[in-house]
Amino acid sequence: MAQVNVTINGRQFRIACDDGQEASLEALAKSLDQRIESLRGNFGEIGDTRLTVMAAIQVADELAEAGRRIRRMEEELTALQDARVVSSDRARAAEAAVVSAFNSAAERIEGITRKLNQTLGNGVALG
Repeated sequence: MAQVNVTINGRQFRIACDDGQEASLEALAKSLDQRIESLRGNFGEIGDTRLTVMAAIQVADELAEAGRRIRRMEEELTALQDARVVSSDRARAAEAAVVSAFNSAAERIEGITRKLNQTLGNGVALG
């Protein structure tokens, strides 16, 4: 298990993480520190705990919004998958109808050819 030293709100923290996750953890800590500094710039010195809580609420709000967007996208994906199934079923039905129409036309043509051959009766065959 790796150990990373990060600075958040002017304080050093030693945090354990999985091997290979050090850079990600450092980036997350830097992002949180920047949020706190931004809030300090907007609201002044209102207390470290309060600034940290406000930054955490911002992160929680963004996470909740991302969750809502993911749910909407999942719903859209499900609707698109359902539409694809319906479209595929319609395409198969249309294909079957076309095949049936061609088979029917072929049978009629064969029937007409037989009748013509019978009508001619002089030994000349068509088809």
